[in-house]
Amino acid sequence: MQAYPYSPPERLPLAQAIVVLGGGIKPANTIYPQPDMNASADRVWFASQLFQAQKAPLILLAGGLTPEGSLYTEAEAMRLLLLALGVPNRAIVLEKISLNTHQNATLSYRLLHQRGINHILLVTSAMHMQRAEIEFKRQGFEVTPAATDYDIEPMLGLKPYLPNASALHRNNQALKELVGQLVSASNIPPT
Repeated sequence: MQAYPYSPPERLPLAQAIVVLGGGIKPANTIYPQPDMNASADRVWFASQLFQAQKAPLILLAGGLTPEGSLYTEAEAMRLLLLALGVPNRAIVLEKISLNTHQNATLSYRLLHQRGINHILLVTSAMHMQRAEIEFKRQGFEVTPAATDYDIEPMLGLKPYLPNASALHRNNQALKELVGQLVSASNIPPT
């Protein structure tokens, strides 16, 4: 059974804010001046669906990680997509400094606590949700997981048994998440 099964927006409770963690979009760079939407961009799409369903009046976008040559942060890149999806700028708050999940939680708490916000819908990939939920709860948030970005492929014929780049990518993501969980569990301050 899945730890964080998909819940359509209408089944999720009302909250004070929607928090979307970075990783879904790479910022524009000097070579290609448009945000690069990767397989995790459905985080932003799902956040827009939650907003349109009036599940919260505010969306906080968390992500400062910017690869060398980026023109802006992950949060700013996600903002561009939300605006294109019809979310008004007045409903978007940016957390543009964080470089990891622990910092996402800490810096998001600072921004939202001063607005009196405690209950959030947390949007990130299903694989990342357990660690993210722990980090945000440690800060004092009441967290309702709103998982997305499910990495599921049909199991047809011999394909599941043949090596491929997609499987290598999924293994890499799983290993990254495992290391993140170990760091989080040991309370070692992330770098």
